[in-house]
Amino acid sequence: MKRKIYQKLLDWKNNTENIKPLMILGVRQSGKTYIINEFCKNEYKNYVYVNLFEQDNIIELYNSNLTSDEKFKRFKLLLNFDLEKEDTILFIDEIQESEKLISELKYFCEKHNNIRIICAGSLLGVKLKRAKFSFPVGKVKMLNMYPMDFEEFLIAMNQEMLIDCIKECFNNNKQITKTIHEKALKLYRIYLITGGMPESVNNMVNIAGDYIKYDKTILTDIVSSYFKDMDKYVTNESEALKITRTYNSLPSQLSNISKKFQYSNIDKDARAREYATSIDWLEASNMIIRCKCIKTPEIPLEGFVDVDTFKLYLSDVGILNNILKLSITDILEDNISLYKGIIAENYVANQLICNGYDLYYWKNNSTAEVDFLLYTSDGIIPVEVKSGDSTQAKSLNIYNSIYKPKYSIRISTKDFGYNPETKIKSIPLYATFLI
Repeated sequence: MKRKIYQKLLDWKNNTENIKPLMILGVRQSGKTYIINEFCKNEYKNYVYVNLFEQDNIIELYNSNLTSDEKFKRFKLLLNFDLEKEDTILFIDEIQESEKLISELKYFCEKHNNIRIICAGSLLGVKLKRAKFSFPVGKVKMLNMYPMDFEEFLIAMNQEMLIDCIKECFNNNKQITKTIHEKALKLYRIYLITGGMPESVNNMVNIAGDYIKYDKTILTDIVSSYFKDMDKYVTNESEALKITRTYNSLPSQLSNISKKFQYSNIDKDARAREYATSIDWLEASNMIIRCKCIKTPEIPLEGFVDVDTFKLYLSDVGILNNILKLSITDILEDNISLYKGIIAENYVANQLICNGYDLYYWKNNSTAEVDFLLYTSDGIIPVEVKSGDSTQAKSLNIYNSIYKPKYSIRISTKDFGYNPETKIKSIPLYATFLI
């Protein structure tokens, strides 16, 4: 399946002036190993693959007291390959298993920068967050990889012509025809079922979109695998329990009246000091996304964050719906009641993070709240998410009247459009990937 990160890998390959090892971070089972394998096989004559789960001898080598030069010589010997051979790529998978090898990436960057190296691993972000070793700061290029966005899903479903049509309407504020609009909305709702996990999407592709045959256990097993891996990267059973409780509370957190994460929703006696590290762990694992609260929308947004107020979204909307145990029929028929808005919001958060946005939302001292604030070349742009056709946006109107942005965005099930009086650009949910 086509992944847009492939172009970023090509950009890294073609950069011959500032060569650094590349480290890919992302939630488990988002397709990191697959796409790196494809890239290495397609773009290089010589491809060397190392999996530290399977090659303990390499871990032992880098745990030794040998000099970096000696380790490098013996590393080549263990691989039985000259890594400095022209047009060669080395992929080190599960690199989190060797802290010493991660540190040694500085040596590769400084002494052997003719060698192209890519690294990835399960819960690598957690390992780096809790690193007790010297991380090679400035000597490694890092890229985040996310589950498939809606555009990648459409490509997998052979809907390239639909993508072209959506892009044309988005760029020209031009309405799409009703039948195509309805088709795109149906595909959006199918995406709510599968989410962006490649195995889940591939299952829908293999059944040619016959959603009745979709295997819901795929996402259930993915979530189970997250917690099976956890034991390797927590300090004790108590921490594992807190992380699990925090994660399991997220669907209800998104629906609470306060519109923010509340520790009391985990446990009535829970306190921030007890669970803050659990949230940090889940963020580092890329299982959740933090959306920070802004009460004064000024540049830079990060300088005006209310650190005690935030929302947490799941990294994949398909996983959210799987945890909610929603039936496929109810999702497709849009029969989700109060949770419809929460699901649409989580979906938009997933699409925006794929496009490189940091997530912020605005809340005033009363009840007004705008779902997302985007820091763009046009300034700070407010984004309101509606799960249906409703165009009432009291909070967005309040925000616009106070801060007067260049324009604002409303995402809903309505067609494309732009109102020059209100300066509101209307975008269908299925076109969020273009923002």
